[in-house]
Amino acid sequence: MRDASFRFVVVVLLMGAAGFLLQARSNSEIFPPREPLSSLPNQFGPWVGQELVIDQQTLDILGAGEFLHRNFENPRQREPWVDLLIAYFPSQRAGDTIHSPNHCLQGAGWVPIQREVIRLSRPDGSTFPANRFVTSKAGDRELVIYWYQAHNRGVANEYWSKYYLVTDSIRMNRSDGALVRLITPMYRKETPEAAQARVMGLGSQLIPLLNRYIPR
Repeated sequence: MRDASFRFVVVVLLMGAAGFLLQARSNSEIFPPREPLSSLPNQFGPWVGQELVIDQQTLDILGAGEFLHRNFENPRQREPWVDLLIAYFPSQRAGDTIHSPNHCLQGAGWVPIQREVIRLSRPDGSTFPANRFVTSKAGDRELVIYWYQAHNRGVANEYWSKYYLVTDSIRMNRSDGALVRLITPMYRKETPEAAQARVMGLGSQLIPLLNRYIPR
């Protein structure tokens, strides 16, 4: 209980500091050029995507930003789909910062039953941390992989993302950032590792392109 209270206080302080700094420097905030999320390829190898509509209630929760939501399927194999959500925020002012998808999942009835931090690879051989959740609802399971990305930096921890939001606003005069989330349903006895391999069949092709839409 103390840990939860401490984390809450830390987040509030970081968000308050970020909001203060951004408001103080809003006139000179930098918005780097980038490609719109809508121009992200609709096919990665055998994976073909279909646009999904984000309802207004969810948009209101997400705040002011640009969003892409697609469902990818592999017609060559009878495998479960992979759901992709990218939420990009050109500016994160007080109240418009990135929300953890864990809250949304639990709000929809998906309860985390297993969670850990994994390492994902970039084409240059470097790695970055991401969250891997196994969630459950009415006997069904889903694998969720997500991370926060800004300025060529991938972060799993929500609190570290707030810390970098503050430091980047000072150092770079930028507050842009994004959430990248991938979800797939799991077979009855499928392991998280097997489901992750399926997700990253798409994700490994997506990662090298992200700097076009989430600028360095």
